[in-house]
Order: sequence, then structure tokens, then C-alpha cells
Amino acid sequence: MNIHAIREEFPILHQEINGHPLVYLDSAASSQKPRSVIDAVKRYYELDNANVHRGVHTLGSRATDAYEGARAKVAAFLNAETPEQIIFTRGTTTALNLVASGYARTVCGEGDEIVITPMEHHSNLIPWQQAAKATGATLKYIPLQPDGTISLADVENTITPNTKVVSVTYVSNVLGVVNPIKDIAAIAHRNGAIMVVDGAQSTPHKRVDVQELGVDFYAFSGHKMCGPTGIGALYGKKDLLNGMEPIEFGGEMIDFVELYDSTWKEIPYRFEGGTPMIAGAVGLGAAIDFLESIGMDEIDRHEKQLAAYAYDKLSTIDGITIFGPKENRVGLVTFNLDDVHPHDVATVLDSKGIAVRAGHHCCQPLMRWLNVSSTARASFYLYNTEEDIDRLTDGLIQTKEFFGHAIG
Repeated sequence: MNIHAIREEFPILHQEINGHPLVYLDSAASSQKPRSVIDAVKRYYELDNANVHRGVHTLGSRATDAYEGARAKVAAFLNAETPEQIIFTRGTTTALNLVASGYARTVCGEGDEIVITPMEHHSNLIPWQQAAKATGATLKYIPLQPDGTISLADVENTITPNTKVVSVTYVSNVLGVVNPIKDIAAIAHRNGAIMVVDGAQSTPHKRVDVQELGVDFYAFSGHKMCGPTGIGALYGKKDLLNGMEPIEFGGEMIDFVELYDSTWKEIPYRFEGGTPMIAGAVGLGAAIDFLESIGMDEIDRHEKQLAAYAYDKLSTIDGITIFGPKENRVGLVTFNLDDVHPHDVATVLDSKGIAVRAGHHCCQPLMRWLNVSSTARASFYLYNTEEDIDRLTDGLIQTKEFFGHAIG
């Protein structure tokens, strides 16, 4: 894997921020885009721009082919059985809300259970809170081990025959931990529940096979995997999708409309009302082509090396606390410096051209479990190097010294 050649594909990385070469360590929030993705979106708008599925003219046909071609690429990327199991959404949040509203609210009731974990992003927590409130179901949490991992014994003890839905993130956006999704799915299915996966932080970084994992629904976003913002997808098993009602209504998702009643198209179109994000889908397809040209296994290997290197380097800094396990993590390190607020850490690092994220990372219950209000997070992707982590380490040492002198 030629990192320097890969970096050349990302125009945004070749700039200075505050007089320093940019070190972008915020890919868990949103990744940068390679030239091939930028060009694909530009080419669509310059040559093929038209609405999909409706027109018989040439531009409409080309736009439809590009849109449906992107759907086929997503299906192959996840190893879905068929392309119609892929629903394009605005992103992971919309996809998870679709399952919570379109599925859970129709199957859950008093006495039923929805099971999640305290490490969930708000996008995979609030929809289930709302579904539980609307249906009278009980929301339950699989407890975390002291290092933030999940014990399968706790999974067995939390999921019961009353559980209807289990929804867990594949990778924590704070702890970096990789959860045993295949094993959790098997336990869920033995109890008659379905398995939903938040794949926002896993899909960009590791090979995903929804059939091998045995999941029922899988959601992800394009902007975290070199694609455009505003596009994502939901994979669902065919029988579950066919049994779901849409939650958005309007043009394109209908079959027949009468004055007092309407019927819906087949999947996936019944869930894609209105004009979709066509250019976003084109860009997502180009992003998949780019990632596959490098190889997901290579990307996974590279990021694990960076995560291990970062963990070891940052551990040498006095007064730093690193959250999450040392082993079995993807390419991010979440940390705090003693007596320095994470926002101050991020501000000083930005003055040195280093971009990290600071805050609660849309994981307020997890922050409370960690007994902090916020953290700083450095997240890595295929274009990052050990030199980037060296810059981060030096920047944190200088930040600590600066605030030490200021406090002293």
C-alpha cells in the first residue's frame, strides 16, 4: 500500500493551515474525498444531470443507469444477496430511523424489549428511545466491561425471548472497539429478535459481509468512506423490507394513487420517495471503486498499525488518559490531557495545522459512563501516516507545556 501515492489523490491534503502543513485526523467525523470521487460528481452534473426513473430521454436514461449502477456497487461491496435490498438514504441516521419507525414501531408492544449498548452514537440510541416510548416496549442496555468492550455472557443475559430488536454499533466512534456482531446476531436470532447494525464507523475501514455476519439490517454513510455528504444506505433482508411500510410519502415511491388510497412500489423504491441524491449515489459508487482498488484488507491492516502506533506514542505523554482497549481497535484514539479542556486541546492543535475532534462525539451516555463531559479524538484513515501521529504527539506535548505554564 503506497501511502504517498494515495495521498496524492486527495487535493485537500496539500495545503497549509495556520502556516503548517495540514494533518487531518478527523476522518471518523467525515473523510476527505479523492479526485476520482470529485470528478465523478462533477462529470455527472456536467454531462448526465437529469431525474431518474421517470424520463425516457437520453440524459434520464444515463442518470438512471448511474444511480442504479451505484446501488449494485453497494450491494456487491456489502455482499448483499440482491441490489433491491439496498435503500439509498441521507446517511446512517436516516437509515436507522427508517428501521426504528418503519419496522420496530409495527412489531413492538407492551412487554417487548429493544436492546442496545451504552456506547451507541445518538443516531443509534434516540430512535430506539422514541420507538420504545411509542410502543410501550422496554429499552435495555448490554453493560460494558471496564475497558469498554462487550462480554458475550452479558449479551446472553440481556437478550431474552421478549427481545424484538437488538441494535449495536459495529465499531465505537469513541472507544474504537470492534464489537462481535456475528456472535451477537446469533444470540439475537436464537431468541427470535432481529439484528440491526450501525456500520458508520466499520464500513470505511474493514471488509463487511452482511450475509456472513448474519445481520438483518445494516446502515452506513458515504461521507465517512471517501464519498459525498448526504448519501448513505440501508441493507435489509428481503422479507423484512417487504413487510415494512414507508415512512415518507410522495412522488416516485407510489404504484397507484386514488383519491382516498394509494399503493406502494416494490422495494427499494417504496422507501425512496421524491428525487433522490443522484449525484451523491454516483459519488458513493466512485468511492467504492476507489476503496476496492486499494483493497479493504489493506486499509484495515494499515489503520490497525496506525492505531497501535498512536496508542503507544500517546501513552508516553505524562497526564494523558486514553479511552478504550489497546487491542482490537480501529484507527482512532480518544483521549484527555489532565487539566486541559478537550476544546482547548483541539484549538491549540489547530493552530499547528492538526485537525482533531473535541466534544461528546454524539455519545453523551458513554461520556457519563467514562465519567467525563467530553474528550478529544484523533481518527485515522488510509491517507494518514506515522509522521502525522508524530506531529500529533509533539503538538500534545507542546499543548501540555503551554497550559502547564499558563496554570503555573
